[in-house]
Amino acid sequence: MKLHVIQQRQTWWLTSLTMILSGIVAMVISWQQLGAPLRPSIEFVGGTRLQLELACTRSDTCDAPIDPAAVREVLTAQGLGGSSIQVVGDNQTSLSIRTSTLDVESRTALLTALNQDVGEFDPATTQIDTVGPVIGRQLFNSGIQALLASFIGITVYLSIRFKPDFAVLALVSLFHDVLITMGAFALLGLVLGIEVDSLFIVALLTIVGFSVNDTVVIYDRIREMLKVHPDWHIDDIVDGAVNQTLTRTINTTLTTMLSLVAIFLFGGETLKYFALALIIGFIAGAYSSIFIASTMLAWWRERTGRAVLGSAEGITLDDAVLPRPEDAV
Repeated sequence: MKLHVIQQRQTWWLTSLTMILSGIVAMVISWQQLGAPLRPSIEFVGGTRLQLELACTRSDTCDAPIDPAAVREVLTAQGLGGSSIQVVGDNQTSLSIRTSTLDVESRTALLTALNQDVGEFDPATTQIDTVGPVIGRQLFNSGIQALLASFIGITVYLSIRFKPDFAVLALVSLFHDVLITMGAFALLGLVLGIEVDSLFIVALLTIVGFSVNDTVVIYDRIREMLKVHPDWHIDDIVDGAVNQTLTRTINTTLTTMLSLVAIFLFGGETLKYFALALIIGFIAGAYSSIFIASTMLAWWRERTGRAVLGSAEGITLDDAVLPRPEDAV
């Protein structure tokens, strides 16, 4: 059974367009509410984050979940009314506060007020992180520069290894994967309050590398088939290349997913959303390599008049002897 990607290319494109537009809408809403397309962590914007948990084993304060309104009143009394408040935990007994940069004296005063008016918090589980706004901007700028440098390097490499149209369309495929991942996290930030930090930039860079690897394998097979069968139509070339590399792409993605799912489930809070970003991006990357990068190349070759209309000798894709899939790796 062969996968005919060309026949259904409008379906693949419409699916991708729907996901990308949904993500863009989420990023626009996030920008209006938060001033950024994604909910940024304090690593990027600077400030102080306090993570507190009620001392349930030593008091009766866990009989009811934390009241965000009571927390807001305490923060307002401390002159921190614009702070972000999030009640978390299975029993809503944990509290995450993100506010402006606080010195030691201000943090102590805030913790004292929260213990008096909200409930007794366990000092053993209290976490306080502070990042200056200058460092936050530097981290963000460095991450964006690294991402742009990777795009430029990939474009130059593919232009030399293949042809400029291969490189441009591979770059479009990479933007597809990045936009889908960012859109998903914009939605998660609006719905669940999930923030992105420097690990998210690392995840995007990893996604770009993984995705372009799949795309190069398919493009390499297309190039080899163009040499062996120059009289074939580009649609047959693309369908043949995708089907020969399909098993390799699926197996690579599935085996990688096993590790990422394990990290997401058991890796702890630090790596949980890093793994989730990779899961979303790797799935999008496999999809774009198979259904977007390949079909767009066929479409472009047709538009530029470089698609052969058929074999003069009547050779079909099913009759031909094609190179083995492992020869393209």
